[in-house]
Amino acid sequence: MNLLKINGETFHNMLVNASNSLEEQKEFVNSLNVFPVPDGDTGTNMSMTLKGAVEEIRDMKAEGVGAISKALAKGALMGARGNSGVILSQILRGMARSLEGKVEINAEEFADSLMEGSKSAYKAVMRPTEGTILTITRAAGDSAKKSEQQDIVKLMEEVCEHSRNVLNRTPEMLPVLKKAKVVDSGGMGYLVVLNGMLDALKGNMKAEVKDVSPSSLDNNAAKALNLEEIKFGYCTEFIILSAECNSETFRNEIEELGDSLIVVGYDDVIKTHIHTNDPGMVLSKAVTHGELSKIKIENMREQHRHLLVDDKSVASAKEAEIEEQYHDEETKKYGIVSVAMGEGIFNILKDLGVDKVIEGGQTMNPSTQDILEAVNEVNAETVFVLPNNKNIVMAANQAVELTEKEIVVIPSKSIPQGITALTAFNTDLDTETNKNSMIDALGTVNTLQVTYAVRDTEAEGKQIKEGDILGIAEGKITEVGTDLYDVTEKLIEDCINEDSELITVIYGKDCNETDVENFNKKLEGKYKDIDVQFYNGGQPLYYFIASIE
Repeated sequence: MNLLKINGETFHNMLVNASNSLEEQKEFVNSLNVFPVPDGDTGTNMSMTLKGAVEEIRDMKAEGVGAISKALAKGALMGARGNSGVILSQILRGMARSLEGKVEINAEEFADSLMEGSKSAYKAVMRPTEGTILTITRAAGDSAKKSEQQDIVKLMEEVCEHSRNVLNRTPEMLPVLKKAKVVDSGGMGYLVVLNGMLDALKGNMKAEVKDVSPSSLDNNAAKALNLEEIKFGYCTEFIILSAECNSETFRNEIEELGDSLIVVGYDDVIKTHIHTNDPGMVLSKAVTHGELSKIKIENMREQHRHLLVDDKSVASAKEAEIEEQYHDEETKKYGIVSVAMGEGIFNILKDLGVDKVIEGGQTMNPSTQDILEAVNEVNAETVFVLPNNKNIVMAANQAVELTEKEIVVIPSKSIPQGITALTAFNTDLDTETNKNSMIDALGTVNTLQVTYAVRDTEAEGKQIKEGDILGIAEGKITEVGTDLYDVTEKLIEDCINEDSELITVIYGKDCNETDVENFNKKLEGKYKDIDVQFYNGGQPLYYFIASIE
């Protein structure tokens, strides 16, 4: 039987299944990251963006396609995380414009929406690069527009097949993909979305939003549930400390005791999350494998009841708190919001005049909504935003469009750039002068990063093995080795020149204080004419974040 029209319920099921599929496959999408560093989060960002969007349409099955698409686009816009998430939100925004006012759509109208989604995505990127998610969006749109199929299932089959073929050719379009022997991760994420939509059509699926978050039910999901629908009442989380325990074996032991199960092992630590009706039984099994740590048990039924009763009062209290803050404080001319990870870096930024620090960065990109909320909490006429990460700049720029408050985004791509921009800020200057001075300051600092490889690969002409120490200068891997301090010393040496006056090193939470102190002394002895400064940043993933000025 041919499917000649898509109504609101069918469209809703397509989108929800696409979101569920992306959530299930996000780690695979993450693994396609070209750079072998521990921040490949394309799949996570796209999934969180789409999950935020489908929350907006959870109860809209009876609505028309246009209304659903409009709500979906709004949810994606506010929840967009990372560059891939922002691009996905723009795809959905373009589709919504094309579908506006429509109750049902035929194959031609659906094809038009895919093409408009692609056009919107291309417009959002200042310098579009082929071989990325943009190429796959255009492949999908072109295929749909050229198709003569009236059956929307057959149309989507053609779209998915053509998009897959183009995705497989992305390594020929981008040399970095070919060297890393992967296809584009963002393109794969979008293909997962398209396939999820197709699967829902082919199976006439009645899709429901899955709760697969490794934390407790979020507010929106909890409010949409009835108490009777909470099958397993206790959200149970803990860590097993054991070098002997096998995560897969333990997973099999407790699988029948609940749902929303996540068991992740790393070295001698196993992180576990489960929704269960018998936390004691789960913990009894866990303690036979090792020492338990960070145990947290939450009654989700009780949370649900409190949430429904207190939701409005909590929101009102938050608004009142902000209003009281604004009432008590004189509105400043300027405010500053910055993104960072690590308590030490937080303190550095606060000391340099930052009003609000959003926790985020590698692997944890804040959403457009997070940035907007931070900006609104700063009682200032104009707020400067420092993303300090190339994957957050687009979300920050998107926030500018969504508020009447004046936001100025300084496109800092690293913590050293953000710190340098702050030193160029002057409250006595006008907004435009400050903006130009801060942007100019970004180019005066060389950013160095030291981390570890998460997989075997080749990059920048270097053979890399999983676990190798990587020295990265201005986004390029220039040093590879097995000794942390040797790699870091060589990395700094590569970037020093006759004009260098200052070496600043921010060390992370995984560094040994004594070793760091000895390394500090070694650099001071080696570079007697250069000021060397060390700070405890406490950041994860990156052993050192350094700059040379």
